[in-house]
Amino acid sequence: MTRREQVVYLAAAWCLSYPDEDLIGRVPLMRAALGEFPGAVADFQEVLDSLESTPPLQIQAQYVREFDLGKRHALHLSYWTDGDTRRRGEVLGNFKKTYRQSDILVDTHGELPDYLPMVLEYAAVVDLAAGRDLLARFRASLEMLRFGLLRDELPHARILQAVCATLPGKSPADEQAVMRMAGYGPPTEAVGLDPYDPRLLPVKGA
Repeated sequence: MTRREQVVYLAAAWCLSYPDEDLIGRVPLMRAALGEFPGAVADFQEVLDSLESTPPLQIQAQYVREFDLGKRHALHLSYWTDGDTRRRGEVLGNFKKTYRQSDILVDTHGELPDYLPMVLEYAAVVDLAAGRDLLARFRASLEMLRFGLLRDELPHARILQAVCATLPGKSPADEQAVMRMAGYGPPTEAVGLDPYDPRLLPVKGA
């Protein structure tokens, strides 16, 4: 199971990253690695096909539109639980502490340490146990992202599904169940204010 998890995490990290020329060139490698395990490639198939068949400029523009220009599909795990609150600094510090405890220097490449592709790659190639623990602790964030991708009919939702399937327990049935899991959804208040309880508010699609 360990090898399968490592392959799933690394393929997910790459498929959720900006599709530059290097990443597109890794598609055959991802297919081969996922193909070692029955059924593993199915959750990645549509994204891999798109990487191979879509003109690079088009797929890059799609990625920027879906992942960079808004928060509907935020790839920073602490956004979903802490937003722009005072808590988030401490949470990000805990990510850095986890990385520092590894024997390998983790280069964040200017990203916040809770950036999902980075966490997945850390789990795949540096410390599987510590990385999986981070993913499990932020299971609610993964599930909220998955539901957001499902709502907008993006194939990356199945990749999140594959990641969540490596973690203990079943995925929640709906977004309300995820919010109960987390205790609250993504806070939007300014730094310094007490967080609201979004369980009193309707779930919004945007």
